[in-house]
Amino acid sequence: MTQEELHEIDFNVKNLGNCNVPSPIILSKIEGDEVYDYVNEGDRILYDGSTRAILEYQTTGNAPISFEKAGPREKLYFDPSKTKVAIVTCGGLCPGLNNVIRGLVMQLYRRYGVSNVVGVKYGLMGFMPQYKFPFVPLTPDIVDRIHLQGGSYLSSSRGAQDSSVIVDTLQRENINILFCIGGDGTMRAAQKIADEIEKRGVKIAVSCVPKTIDNDISFIDKSFGFETAFSQASDICIKAHNEAKGAYNGIAIVKLMGRDSGFIAANTTLATGDVNFALIPEMKFDLYGEKGLINQIKKRVEARQHALIIVAEGAGQFFFEKSDERDASGNVKYSDIGIYLKDKIQEQFKKEGFPCSIKYIDPSYIIRSAAANSNDSKFCNQLAQNAVHAAMAGKTAFTVGHWNGAFTILPIRAAVKERKRINLESELWWNVLESTSQPNRMLNDDNEPAETHAETPKLD
Repeated sequence: MTQEELHEIDFNVKNLGNCNVPSPIILSKIEGDEVYDYVNEGDRILYDGSTRAILEYQTTGNAPISFEKAGPREKLYFDPSKTKVAIVTCGGLCPGLNNVIRGLVMQLYRRYGVSNVVGVKYGLMGFMPQYKFPFVPLTPDIVDRIHLQGGSYLSSSRGAQDSSVIVDTLQRENINILFCIGGDGTMRAAQKIADEIEKRGVKIAVSCVPKTIDNDISFIDKSFGFETAFSQASDICIKAHNEAKGAYNGIAIVKLMGRDSGFIAANTTLATGDVNFALIPEMKFDLYGEKGLINQIKKRVEARQHALIIVAEGAGQFFFEKSDERDASGNVKYSDIGIYLKDKIQEQFKKEGFPCSIKYIDPSYIIRSAAANSNDSKFCNQLAQNAVHAAMAGKTAFTVGHWNGAFTILPIRAAVKERKRINLESELWWNVLESTSQPNRMLNDDNEPAETHAETPKLD
């Protein structure tokens, strides 16, 4: 995204109104007294704090791009004693969902004294009267140990629901704050809910805690569950590496999550140090020819008698006819690149009389349902705390995030404007290439890859 495009984005979070309720959290307003200070409305986190960016701002006179700092406010919009909160989890499972639910409940009860908190079952379906799913009470005692389990205590579902009906339910149930825990699709749905609320002129805050195992939300440097995901994937890849080494000319292919962004594949590669080829959605590559993937795999196997390949689910989709079929979340259904690669490699090596043993592993759902590791658990709790701080202060249509070492809040519209992807000129991708020793490019022609039937996603 160019600087001009960035400057066109509104990073100011909406407020429901003036804050006149004193916060029950007693903090300081004096720097240096060894007590944490309240966050002021003008406190912001720079998007780019580099010397180059600062000099550019000084030269152009443009205001620096920045995000609102998250944290406790001195004055609240909502009176805790009169506030009712609903929590919903949407989309696919992800490590840390229960940690966020627990963190929200604990923060609301124990720090703010909000004692009326309910959970919405089965995602946005839980708001639809026809399903007759009752809201469930959420108290510290109920959620006390749920963070030790994978999955979602509230369960989940994919797919859009009528935002007008959802707001009807919120009003009927006297909900003041809605916390939506979900990814890109969930945040878009939350924005529609917030728009409908604004259209009706009612005062309900909509807050998102971004959940994406792919780590592909813009302006957020890390999403919860991501670290657990590539840690789990790393353990699986270590075992796959053993499988590959256990056979003459053994090849192991592991397909990981990553529809449009290859962050899990890249970080798993760096975590294990055993991966020989990492294939991600952001890159183009040929299968055949001197510089193509299959020939590069053959060279590796001839030299070392084994190879480990990681492929993100969205990689190589240009090898398939473009599909108009979509899943419940509205995403285009992708073809199975893992099976495709296995078959094509096997077919080509058989044709060449090159003996090999190929093992294919797809651990996606095992990884998604895992419990969060310690660092993710900590991060989930911090996200939950900061989401509650902002919502109680009347912030709405926002998502909580993390950037440049600080917790932030930013408008949902900004976060979902464009998917975050790996820049192939970034240090991260260079680190991956150094680790795998795979060629920087596996293209016979630098213009377009062979056998291309569909356009690859636009890169950042």
